[in-house]
Amino acid sequence: MFWRYGKYSSLAGLIRNLLRIFRQLLVVFDGDVEEALDYLERLGQRYDLWRDDFGPADFRKLMQERGEAIQGRAGLKLTRKGERAIRRQMLHEVFAKMSRKGPGDHRLPESGGAGEPTDETRAYAFGDPVDSLDVGRTLQNWLRRTGGSGHPVESDLEVREQEFATSCATVLLIDISHSMTLYGEDRITPAKRVALALTELISTRYPKDTIDVVLFGDEAHLIGIDRLPYITNGPFHTNTRAGLILAQEVLKRRRSANRQIIMITDGKPSAIHEDGRIYKNPFGLDRRVVAKTLEEAGRCRRKGIPITTFMLTADPYLKGFVEDFTEVNRGRAYFAESERLESFVLVDFLKNRRRRVR
Repeated sequence: MFWRYGKYSSLAGLIRNLLRIFRQLLVVFDGDVEEALDYLERLGQRYDLWRDDFGPADFRKLMQERGEAIQGRAGLKLTRKGERAIRRQMLHEVFAKMSRKGPGDHRLPESGGAGEPTDETRAYAFGDPVDSLDVGRTLQNWLRRTGGSGHPVESDLEVREQEFATSCATVLLIDISHSMTLYGEDRITPAKRVALALTELISTRYPKDTIDVVLFGDEAHLIGIDRLPYITNGPFHTNTRAGLILAQEVLKRRRSANRQIIMITDGKPSAIHEDGRIYKNPFGLDRRVVAKTLEEAGRCRRKGIPITTFMLTADPYLKGFVEDFTEVNRGRAYFAESERLESFVLVDFLKNRRRRVR
């Protein structure tokens, strides 16, 4: 959706919307600033976005002045600030889709006893920690009862509620096989949007948590969050087992009470490593590949690592495999439409973010 701007449009409003569109294009074009700028210029001409006092050259200069892009050998390239700006926007756009009381609302009906304080208070109960005492509410109760002339009693005391705030280590597994952009359908872009939004969510809302991103095609690779805008898929098969093995190795190094794997894929496993070589079979559900993949899902279960699988297709041919995979791991599975994937993933993460560890 694009807005048509006339001579009475505010320049500030125009710039805000151009920045929003440009960052979306950066995700689509794998972080290639020059390609995104070229496409933005053509969009601006098509939808009459540019003004006499602000054109493509001005926008290019603005990106450098904001510190989001810098001149490189082959043209402009993203800076760390530019990469963070993309993550912030992806997070904002994902949450903008969720109503306050809709599926994105992750508040619990009860509060914990060892987490972040909330704005809600309740009457003191024996055993509540002293540092949770709400002095302001307690004084109000005392003044209301005595007018400031009597001694405080236990009924005057109020404490702040606290949220559950257990730490969680997450590995986000992203399928980068060739089918993620097959037959003109782009599935890799929403997968990247998920990764960008999740990393920003965790770094800003849950600083004690960790998130790692693992890409899997023929092989599995761990990447840093600074590489997220540049993710692209290639002519690869789907070695789900390799991704699960690397995810477990990463989680083993994380000292968290809770560990989980979130996997985004659009197809069946079609490759495994055997005897130092990669065995591939893109036709049907190969029994050798499926057996080894299910074996790894079971290993994750025994380690207490649940897997949430988001399938970017509702192909009934794959439904049986996904159900078997989920049953073996005792995890969760969703058949999500790619345009709604971001909301589904974040809703699931937030719902399972706060819980007691017994």
